[in-house]
Amino acid sequence: MKLAAPQRHAALIAMCDELSPVRTAVVHPCDRASLEGAIAAAEDELIIPVLVGNTQKIRALAAREGLDIGSYQIVDAPHSHAAAAQAVALARAGSVHALMKGSLHSDELMHEVSKPDSGLHTERRISHAFVLDVPSYAQPLIVTDGVVNIAPTLDEKRDIVQNAIDLAHTLRIAEPKMAILSAVETVNSKMLSTIDAAALCKMADRGQITGAQLDGPLALDDAVNSEAAREKGIVSAVAGQANILLVPGIEAGNMLAKELILFAGADAAGIVLGARVPIILTSRADTVRTRIASAAIALLLYRSARTLR
Repeated sequence: MKLAAPQRHAALIAMCDELSPVRTAVVHPCDRASLEGAIAAAEDELIIPVLVGNTQKIRALAAREGLDIGSYQIVDAPHSHAAAAQAVALARAGSVHALMKGSLHSDELMHEVSKPDSGLHTERRISHAFVLDVPSYAQPLIVTDGVVNIAPTLDEKRDIVQNAIDLAHTLRIAEPKMAILSAVETVNSKMLSTIDAAALCKMADRGQITGAQLDGPLALDDAVNSEAAREKGIVSAVAGQANILLVPGIEAGNMLAKELILFAGADAAGIVLGARVPIILTSRADTVRTRIASAAIALLLYRSARTLR
């Protein structure tokens, strides 16, 4: 079942070659894509799946689709809500060290993760990042946050920024360059995203954000196209070569990532950051290849966190 991966995602998966897989609760794997994705990630030695869901449904699905799950533990849960709660309980107890979304709504899983008593909170705001391999762009691209935070405040954006920078370091991007996106590249008092961008850059200057070069506000073309930046007279170490894009809100981030996937042929992976365990949060429409790449990121994050302890 091993699949050929795009060159950059193949390199991402190759980073995991010497790492032992992470024990992962696969939440409600009750359709072919989610169950097959978990099996493929296990065959690539990225995860050790613990299938959390309705045992009868999972076994019936596997039999119908010809998928071998005989070696995997199943933790019974009657429905998707219960599966999300059970998976979070397993993570809280340390029985698993990552979560992987199956065929349930993202809100169902994140509702359980976000509960005050979930045991999965850290001092950071939880956020999501897309890791994109865009054929027309010369480097990996992280887009955040287009899934979890709807309209983040300045303080919440600071955490989202730091989460993404830490992810970039885990992915061996030595010198991350973050563009803080807006519709324009000048500060405008009527456009909150430009004010937040300027404040985030000053936070970086003062050491409140570390590990990357920041610039903003930048329009998208300024961020990823050097010629556009030059034409506008923007002199910046980030403009034209950003590898992290901070979007102003969930709508912009979600649309940007999906436009890159659907119209630019990008391959994507999705991960939730800022929790005590990595959370593989893919769309129900995502391919097996996307799930494998997302599992690779989760493994890298888990092993990196253990190294830092």
